[in-house]
Amino acid sequence: MITLTPKTLSPFSFLCNPIPKHQNQNSKYTIVTQYSDSNSKPTFNSNCESEFQTERGLKFDIGETFFRHESATGRDLGVLAAALYKRSKGKLRVLDALCGCGIRSLRYLIEAEADFVLANDANDDNRKVITENLSQVESSSGDDPRWAVTLSDANRIMTECYLKRDFFDLIDIDSFGSDSSFLRSAINALKLDGLLYVTSTDGFSSGGRRPQQTLAAYGAYVRPMPYSNELGLRMLIGGAVRVASVLGYRVTPLFSYYSYHGPIFRVMLRVNRGKLPDNRNYGFISYCHNCGSSQEYSWAELGRMSCPCSDSKVSKSLVVSGPLWTGPLHDTLYITEMLHLAEEWGWAGSGSGTDLDKLLNQMVAESDPRLPFGYTKLDEVASRAKVNSPPLRAVMSTLEKVFPHNSLWQSILLGLANGPKIGHMSVVHVQQLGVWGAWGACWSILGAAGYECMVDNWSSRSCWEGYAVSRSHIESNAIKTNCSMAGCIRIAKQLQQCSSAE
Repeated sequence: MITLTPKTLSPFSFLCNPIPKHQNQNSKYTIVTQYSDSNSKPTFNSNCESEFQTERGLKFDIGETFFRHESATGRDLGVLAAALYKRSKGKLRVLDALCGCGIRSLRYLIEAEADFVLANDANDDNRKVITENLSQVESSSGDDPRWAVTLSDANRIMTECYLKRDFFDLIDIDSFGSDSSFLRSAINALKLDGLLYVTSTDGFSSGGRRPQQTLAAYGAYVRPMPYSNELGLRMLIGGAVRVASVLGYRVTPLFSYYSYHGPIFRVMLRVNRGKLPDNRNYGFISYCHNCGSSQEYSWAELGRMSCPCSDSKVSKSLVVSGPLWTGPLHDTLYITEMLHLAEEWGWAGSGSGTDLDKLLNQMVAESDPRLPFGYTKLDEVASRAKVNSPPLRAVMSTLEKVFPHNSLWQSILLGLANGPKIGHMSVVHVQQLGVWGAWGACWSILGAAGYECMVDNWSSRSCWEGYAVSRSHIESNAIKTNCSMAGCIRIAKQLQQCSSAE
């Protein structure tokens, strides 16, 4: 049994591989064979117990490696992205930097039809299980190898690939904790317009419990906020933005995925030349514990952060995190292409109701450019409104209803200001009724008072659109919306009143 590892860069003995090796003249990598002292045959850890699993029809052995079946969705997303890249570019070379048992590498080879996969793991004890799993695929196609296995530090492998100008189309780094040390070497080893699949599993940091840790790892000081799991994705993207910018690159998130087990934060990034213009989408996020509102601040606004509920004065109720990625978490067109491919493969669509199908559709909804960062927990809304937690569907339906926007009301109120009063009803009451009540009721009042309202932008569709709203794939009982916390509270009270009236 053989495994493959690249030649060392370092002349120092402690970095050299002590295993005897011989060079294959047709390979960029060094073939390593380990022999026992007794019989001079390939040997592996005899204490390693086999445990076979099946994923998407592929059978594989996990041995004693760390493996989570729950992470299959993250692997599905990676394979879909890899397959789309292969279809658009015609070629796909993948580096699985921390491959574990090798299931991701195997799926990239078979499902994404990768031309070549380099599977690396730092644990030498995993060599047998990795090699046997990948042996389900022919190791070469003609003179070109299909896969290779290396057993070394991930940063060392990626640095050697960079120095040899052996670049990859997709690099998958399924790391633990908040280890961001892989970002620089991964970006260097990636082709332009390539894909970088990064990971964090540090839920304590995203929850604001280790601000010094996030500052060291991602350059962001993260404070406790209600949407901490989304902050985990944003600090990961922000860290990649910072490192890429230093190297003269810009990164764009194609999709961002959170899973509660672990927890796990996974983001697929596209890397290209250039920098973000004017630090766009890379700034600071605030949350007010007093009123529940959130705001985004640019670098130029540092020192002028305040909440309207405190009359623009400094308030202890305001907490700020950053710098973070404040832009979209998903690319709408890209997620849509992934959904179509999943349907083509039978992983989604046709009323399948699978978790992947629901996830991709939720991501499409979340990618609405009108939606801001963060999400609103309905339990928090209910607590602030002092009512029972409203049904999620009822809240979403109410938010999506047609309400006249401020521009329409300004036209109406301008006409009212130049005419007589509507009995004893003030303009403020009419405005509140129009925004939060039914438009028909408001119009009836105006008509009964003898007013003929001439609205310049009556036919404008933008005047009649409701709020943008979607479910959150991160939090089950939460929504993403451009409606303020104050607006959500009023809607919760309105729904409670309607429920009581029934």
